[in-house]
Amino acid sequence: MSKEYEYHNPVLLKESVDGLNIKPDGIYVDVTFGGGGHSREILSRLGSDGKLFSFDQDEDALKNAIDDPRFTLIPQNFRFLKRYLRFYNVRSVDGVLGDLGVSSHQFDVAERGFSTRFDAELDMRMNQSGTLSAFQVVNEYDEKDLKRVLFQYGDLKNAGAMANTIVLARAEKPIKNTEELKQILSRFLPAHKSNKILAQIYQAIRIEVNEEIEVLKEMLEQSLDILNKGGRLSVISYHSLEDRLVKRFMKNGMFEGEPEKDFFGRFEVPLKQLGKLIVPSDEEIKSNNRARSAKLRIAEKN
Repeated sequence: MSKEYEYHNPVLLKESVDGLNIKPDGIYVDVTFGGGGHSREILSRLGSDGKLFSFDQDEDALKNAIDDPRFTLIPQNFRFLKRYLRFYNVRSVDGVLGDLGVSSHQFDVAERGFSTRFDAELDMRMNQSGTLSAFQVVNEYDEKDLKRVLFQYGDLKNAGAMANTIVLARAEKPIKNTEELKQILSRFLPAHKSNKILAQIYQAIRIEVNEEIEVLKEMLEQSLDILNKGGRLSVISYHSLEDRLVKRFMKNGMFEGEPEKDFFGRFEVPLKQLGKLIVPSDEEIKSNNRARSAKLRIAEKN
């Protein structure tokens, strides 16, 4: 297995890059570099005059940088997309690709605290120099905010009771690691679906720590600003919250509500959705279990 696939096995690799409809001399952005799988595929389709800018806020990902004169790796959160492209005198691009969520590497490094498989300190920061960690969410958020996080980002029906249980437990002593959190919430984890519920709890805390929903919205809006007419947006999401936002934005350029109609009852939308929702094949899921919840949507700027 190649180095980048060890770090992160790219999901829907061909389909997501095909969706960009790459022009050999075009300018493209991969907002989620990770192991560089998608970036390498984009570079393989670019000519000598093409350019690729990739973003990743995780220091570990920077070790996978590609030695190619057409490639620039920007060590920043993709919420700063426009700002850092402007730094490189790039005002418009021909395509933006995003493979959202957590990389295989982040799940597999126990001390990062992303995986339900390991006991680790409550961390979950994608940017390791970020100020908010899972420890603070679990130990410092009031009960109302904890309930909001668990319900809104984890879709947990017992969010209120879970929040109350956490608050009572931490009054005795701080909750320092993932194993302690599991033990405290054990009554909400029936054996037949404990892994699923734990994954929802971790997801909720992780989304809050990394402001993933706000960051996604900012990236989508900025992508629309910088895409050339006919430019493509190709986004892979892994849970319904993300997918719903991507779907709505591609449909009408908004996250909520409907666009205003003109006098004749017509409305213009900034993007045109291309094709139907794309999901991984059974073969891909068999070879890469993390692909099982992936959903790819592609749109073109009008």
